[in-house]
Amino acid sequence: MQSRWFNRFGKCWLASLTIVPLLVLQAEAGFTQSKFQTAQICQSSALSRVTRHRVASGETLESIAKRYNLLPATLMGFNSSLRGGKATVGSQILVPPFNGIRVEVPSGQTWRDVARTYKVRPDVLFEVNGCQRSPRVVFVPGVNWSPIGPSNRPLPREAGQILTGSPLTTGTSETTVLLGYGYQVQPGTSQVAFHSGIDLSASAGSPVLAVGNGTIAFAGAQGIYGNLVVINHAEGLQTRYAQLGKINVKVGQRVNRGQPIGTVGTSGRPSSNQPHLHFEVRSRSNLGWVAENPAQVLKGIEIGQPISSPPAEPRKQ
Repeated sequence: MQSRWFNRFGKCWLASLTIVPLLVLQAEAGFTQSKFQTAQICQSSALSRVTRHRVASGETLESIAKRYNLLPATLMGFNSSLRGGKATVGSQILVPPFNGIRVEVPSGQTWRDVARTYKVRPDVLFEVNGCQRSPRVVFVPGVNWSPIGPSNRPLPREAGQILTGSPLTTGTSETTVLLGYGYQVQPGTSQVAFHSGIDLSASAGSPVLAVGNGTIAFAGAQGIYGNLVVINHAEGLQTRYAQLGKINVKVGQRVNRGQPIGTVGTSGRPSSNQPHLHFEVRSRSNLGWVAENPAQVLKGIEIGQPISSPPAEPRKQ
């Protein structure tokens, strides 16, 4: 929800997403596309759009990150002076256009190797770096900086035993995914943005269930999430259930797998007018709760949807 990667063609986004993979193949094959073609398809690289911010009195790492719609970890990755958690008044810091990390391409490797290492689509990495054929430094979108390395590692092995249920009574195998995890074309717009969970279609008022045993960490209204329930589970795992109609639990309450915690609704700022459950899986790190791909715990459903798929028809507001 926090990072944004804007399409270059407005309403003609599908044409762009069709041509960009072609440019990827051309670059790898050694062809040189014309400057006109590149300008039409690709913006300047994300690293060339990094701006500077002078820290003012009263500002904190968290408030600056919020101002630019970024994670604090993103700013820490770009500015070693922030890695102690404090922003010094008067200092200048670098601010990237969206969440991600700066990576030097190792000697003997290519940007495609970097894409594979960080599990990022090659065409996304290619375009976000200005369609450069052989960059030595690249911006990798959607990866959270960590002092101990990339935070997009698999969930702990125990996750498969801790989170074993379905958040809906119909079961995930019978549920339609309205919007997948990761970089997705947002319904009704020509923008691609990072979606931190999945939207599962369901009837308004139908029960929402805890997918594992745990303790209620939050239960109430929370901005664009609307009515939100957050459950903390064992082994540093967390699940979030958003856009609820009603909340049936309280903070501190212990819940069991399959226990009703609320109902499906349209509160907050949902991605579509069709009733659905916004569901997230997160893991605890020294940088906070990091969004993970729910496909790692929910079985029988294809959750990751490629951004090259046509979006749903815009719905009238």
